[in-house]
Amino acid sequence: MKTQIDHLVIVAKTLDQGVQWCDDTFGIAPGPGGEHVQFGTHNRLFKIATPANPLAYLEIIAVDEGIARPSTALRKRWFDMDDDALRAAVEVQPHLVHFVASTTDIQAGRAALRALSIERGPVVQASRHSRRGLLQWEITVREDGQRLFDGALPTLIQWGKAGDTDPLRLHPRNTLPRSGVSLQTLTVTHPSADKLQLAYEAIGLTGVAIHFGPANITATLQSPRGVVELSSHGV
Repeated sequence: MKTQIDHLVIVAKTLDQGVQWCDDTFGIAPGPGGEHVQFGTHNRLFKIATPANPLAYLEIIAVDEGIARPSTALRKRWFDMDDDALRAAVEVQPHLVHFVASTTDIQAGRAALRALSIERGPVVQASRHSRRGLLQWEITVREDGQRLFDGALPTLIQWGKAGDTDPLRLHPRNTLPRSGVSLQTLTVTHPSADKLQLAYEAIGLTGVAIHFGPANITATLQSPRGVVELSSHGV
């Protein structure tokens, strides 16, 4: 099982707000994204990959009030997007709230976390349309939508579908141009740092520094506007 940073999650009140924030913060416009009908959300993306984090991109995601969710949809949206505290935090401006880790064996990763008494949630099939075809993936989403550890425990994602010989063929990294923004470091502090460290080791995630302290995720990025530091502040 190989696990690595896949993308950072920025929640915005609306996508228009997120696009404006992106220009103000980084000096760029995000690339296109799409709709997630089962969760009632939509997104915009841009690449932040480096040799150390070759898959990395940044996702700006917002609730899409125009999407009619199917009756089979989970009661809660992913990434705590129905949580009142998170909604209040993004009223003023978009906020870093979470990150997602790509793995080569999502079921093994979920089982490894369960062995530590951490329930990451069931594996859900998800998809969205893109300009190059249908993107398909499996992702862990709890029925209550919770991120866990104040967002510091990554959601697990496995790209492609069963039987794919090249599951990363339609990964967003392949369609996103260079943005001029690159992820330099991702650091986590948390009161349960020891348990988080065990969780990271269990799923094979490296490259994310963990320290004891107040809940926070800090992403440092190089951009056309210079070095930008995004922090979750435990939201």
